[in-house]
Amino acid sequence: MTATSALKESSGEENTTRRCRKNPFYSIKFFLFCHGLLQLAQLLVSGYLKSTISTIEKRYGLSSQTSGMLTSFNEVGNTVLIVFVSFFGSRVHRPRFIGIGALIASLAGFLMASAHLITSPYEYDHSIANHQDNNTDICQLSPLTSQFSMKPSEGNAHEHKSILALMFIGQLLLGIGGVPIQPFGISYIDDYASERNSPLYIGLLFAITTTGPALAFMLGSAMLRFYVDIDKVSRDSIDITTSDPRWVGAWWLGFLVSASFLAVTCIPYFFFPREMPKEGSELRTSENKTKKGLMKDGKTKADLLKDLTLLEFIKSFPRILLRTLRSPIFLLVVLAEVNLSAMVAGLATFMAKFLERQFTVTASFANLLIGGVNIPIAVVGIVTGGAIMKRLHLSLKRAALMSTVSLFICVLLATPLLFIGCSTQKVAGLNTEYSNGYLDNNTPECISSCSCRTEAFNPVCGSDGVEYSSPCHAGCRNVTLETMEKTKEPKVLTYTDCSCISADPSNATAAPGQCGSSCSHLLLPFMVLSALAGFVASFSHTPSFIMVLRSVPPEDKSLALGIQFMILRVLAWMPGPVLFGSAIDTACISWETKYNKKASCRYYDNDLFRQRYLGLQLLFECGAFFCFLMVFIILSKLETEREGKKNPEMCKVTEQLVLDKSSNSSV
Repeated sequence: MTATSALKESSGEENTTRRCRKNPFYSIKFFLFCHGLLQLAQLLVSGYLKSTISTIEKRYGLSSQTSGMLTSFNEVGNTVLIVFVSFFGSRVHRPRFIGIGALIASLAGFLMASAHLITSPYEYDHSIANHQDNNTDICQLSPLTSQFSMKPSEGNAHEHKSILALMFIGQLLLGIGGVPIQPFGISYIDDYASERNSPLYIGLLFAITTTGPALAFMLGSAMLRFYVDIDKVSRDSIDITTSDPRWVGAWWLGFLVSASFLAVTCIPYFFFPREMPKEGSELRTSENKTKKGLMKDGKTKADLLKDLTLLEFIKSFPRILLRTLRSPIFLLVVLAEVNLSAMVAGLATFMAKFLERQFTVTASFANLLIGGVNIPIAVVGIVTGGAIMKRLHLSLKRAALMSTVSLFICVLLATPLLFIGCSTQKVAGLNTEYSNGYLDNNTPECISSCSCRTEAFNPVCGSDGVEYSSPCHAGCRNVTLETMEKTKEPKVLTYTDCSCISADPSNATAAPGQCGSSCSHLLLPFMVLSALAGFVASFSHTPSFIMVLRSVPPEDKSLALGIQFMILRVLAWMPGPVLFGSAIDTACISWETKYNKKASCRYYDNDLFRQRYLGLQLLFECGAFFCFLMVFIILSKLETEREGKKNPEMCKVTEQLVLDKSSNSSV
């Protein structure tokens, strides 16, 4: 009777195992595929804001510091909840929690897009086009009418505050929704993947998810080609192009696309089991516990941790935190990741803006370069790092050595970037004096009778190679037009009779648009060096995570990941964009005023911009290098000590064997 029951039980387990094999939701590889798509979609939503940050700055008059706070605000909700998620990680249905978090993040994306719906149409300074009063920015002898004063009303100022608050709330929800996605996903994969395949799977996961920001920048490149109010005005009524500094693209469209994609990818997570068979094992995880982790009562240390109540966990958390942080390997690896994450935060948030200002490219093209060059090459680096670890079966010491060498090479490649660039173009009244002299009230003599608005911004490039903030500030009194074939509307060809440019009427002309920098030929070497530096630095990504997972006890693994992500958010992702934004703001030499307050920057000192932005990145890279170097030194000493303890025992055994052999020979 007992044998029959055992046979039935064994047969039932075999049938269950066969059903699990046929069900894709019991496959860790299928979970890896779904989680890659989900994190790709989630990072598409969060990364899209970074691809449009310079456009949002221009649209709503934000400084780089404020926009940095906006991009990092999603880390606030994430940081507050990350430790509690780590606590519940060993108690709850992890796949379902991932799905719920993804739904919240999707809602946040739709909320960000809704900010555009409550915004009044975008207004910019017109030189001419579609307007009968086509001389608004031309030098006029009489004061301008209030129709073109462009002074914001109190209602617009209140609307601006409401929109900014809505976007901050959206970022907060995005952070809350993203809390369970990465920690639960990584720990779930590491629990049910074989120890041999776990590094490769994690490397592939990071490689797949890294394409999320790449696609975000590509999506931003596509969406910013459309005018911001494409749903409110006719495209034919717009007289500016994407290369015009006044152009604002449809930043909100990408949030609708990415949020919809995220809502679809979260569906499979409601069908994955709470536990699944260990890869390469016939038994479920609950039946596959090794004797190594068992206590006297048959429970593992992880099981004892699961039995804690929330209050007991909160009381025991400081002790567990100190125990985890006392591991020098864990602490140094996390500090290295803090430096790298802070560097990546600044790179992702403001690199497009840097390319726009330094090399005079459009926002769309800058996003295309980042999404099509820098990020894909970093993905290849991450995959390569994971493959090297699997192929060579690297120990912790060798993983630390690989990370150290990769960061050292990265520093060597990134250092020349500080010197690739040009100074700011000549701008009259900013870094170049008016050639005609000034009156006693510091007003240029050539525009003393023009009644130019100080806040006017419609840049023109004079024939003298100097840029002016508007045709009026160049003293231009006439304009040459052409009629566009499609719209039959007038288009500015050139401004003439510009008294500030030259006394000779034949040379006193200006073309619409900025003069731009003379650094366009340096864009290619800059992109090559930056891409190579990113490729080499990405080698350290997978080894660093493996070092974290292997440097803590198994029962603390899930909590250690939570502590790691919390530290990264508090020390890197939250302050990183604000720090870079503040550094960028210090290089501004001309601010726009909006609602009687300092708004976005119109002109930067390009040399200061480059030195402070790239110098800060180089500083973080050096910090990561020294942290990995310390990890390698500590692991080398530990290995030497272990070998030293083994050698005396081996010597004693060898000596005893020699004595036995000599005694036998004498006999």
